[in-house]
Amino acid sequence: MWTRMGQCDVPELSSELSFVAPVDVVVVVVCDIFLILSSSFDLQRQPSMPLHRYPPKIWDALKLRQGIYARLPKHYLKSLEKKEPTPVHWKPLGVQYRANPKTGQKERVQDVPIPIYYPPESQDGLWGGEGWISGFRYANDDKMTTRLKKTWKPQLFKRELYSEILDHKLTITVTARTLDLIDAAFGLDCYILKTSKEDLNSKLGMDLKRAMLLRLARKDTELYPDDPVKREQVYNKYKQFEIPEEEAEWVGLSLEEAVEKQRQLEHKEPEPLFKACVDTLVEELHIQKLSEPHLIEKN
Repeated sequence: MWTRMGQCDVPELSSELSFVAPVDVVVVVVCDIFLILSSSFDLQRQPSMPLHRYPPKIWDALKLRQGIYARLPKHYLKSLEKKEPTPVHWKPLGVQYRANPKTGQKERVQDVPIPIYYPPESQDGLWGGEGWISGFRYANDDKMTTRLKKTWKPQLFKRELYSEILDHKLTITVTARTLDLIDAAFGLDCYILKTSKEDLNSKLGMDLKRAMLLRLARKDTELYPDDPVKREQVYNKYKQFEIPEEEAEWVGLSLEEAVEKQRQLEHKEPEPLFKACVDTLVEELHIQKLSEPHLIEKN
């Protein structure tokens, strides 16, 4: 960057240095600008310092390895592993490559799931994996108009469903898909017991599953107390879903509920110090008495 007759080659400075100035003054100004730009360039190339020791995405997994979380039952920790639910609002292609219908050439394809929002009220019913879908629509179905935001919501019904294991009628908010799944499973009990946690996606559904599994594990006699034959038939019908009572107690619990349950199991009432001292003293006196020789009188 040199100047000719006091003119600067830098566009930003050409208007300011259009006057005739000594060459050495202009050279100093240009060199200062070059140093400033180079220093800012070096700052941009320096890598930024990490803010955390571990990335935030794995914080939840690391939390389960320490403290009271690590003492939770293994079968419960295994149930916390995230699994993909069965697609409901979209159909996966099932292949990685397919032929282009126009050119016939092989091209790669991928499954892109639709983002679904599950409102809090979905946990109080059985929605069958359905949720809210946000998107856009055209005003008056005219593609030349502005797009408008739209949210598609499933149609909900209040239905009375009967549980054979619990021997109780339940009024639950369901969708049309849930009713079809219950019919396909031949009853509410089979639908609840067969469906995984990811597909149920309902706190109510998991609570019902825990209650059913506990009754099957305990062989509760409160079920049909006046008809033991029918009670035995029900237990034999759902015998394939039976699990130990120790595992059934943890089914469907949230992480907060499981931690509180574990804390109650580990809780011990504090023992008064004077009681511990008295027990120690009694034991020492007992040992001392046994160590003393006994005198036996002969007749």
